[in-house]
Order: sequence, then structure tokens, then C-alpha cells
Amino acid sequence: MEQVMEVTEAVQGMSPFVSQISLFVLSIFVGYYVVWSVTPALHTPLMAVTNAISSVIIVGALIAAGPADMNIAKILGIIAIGLAAVNIFGGFAVTNRMLSMYKKKPQSDKKGDDK
Repeated sequence: MEQVMEVTEAVQGMSPFVSQISLFVLSIFVGYYVVWSVTPALHTPLMAVTNAISSVIIVGALIAAGPADMNIAKILGIIAIGLAAVNIFGGFAVTNRMLSMYKKKPQSDKKGDDK
């Protein structure tokens, strides 16, 4: 029980920046292992999910970039809006290209019919 109390006191004494950067680094590792363990058959649904996640990121970034005062959160929010917008556009472009591979191509005249 004493060990739990020591850990709790250590976490409460930690600065918010260290806590947030630790969470960010942990999410990078988790995201990396989740994405690279996906089978190739699930890549198209994964693209759709990442587009949805990016739209949520844009909403959060708009909230961060909203205050009138200029601070680091506003700058990072503006950068996040730009990067998430590029990610959404690229995801839709790749998905559209992948889906166009499955469309039937128009039938052209058979070879040898020069009439």
C-alpha cells in the first residue's frame, strides 16, 4: 500500500508538460504497432477510419486555435488544422483511386473491326 501512495504522490508532483509529452510518446508507439499489424485486406477500411479521426482532429484543432490571444496552443492548433486537412484530402484521393480500380472499363471495339 505504501508503494501505491508513493507512486500517486510522484504522479501528482509531475508537471503537466511531462505528463502530456509522455502520453504523446506512448500514443505514437501504440499507433505504430496498431497500423503496421493490419492485414492488407483491411487497408481500405483503415483509410476510412483515419479520415474520420482526422476530422475529429480538425475539430479539436479549431478549438485550440480559437482563442484570441497568441500562444503555443494556437500555433499548434493552426498547424494541426493544416496537417489534418492534407491527411483527409490525401485519404479521399487514395480511396477514390483504389475504388476506381474496381470499376468496369468501357468496352472498346474488337481488334480487326475497321468498319
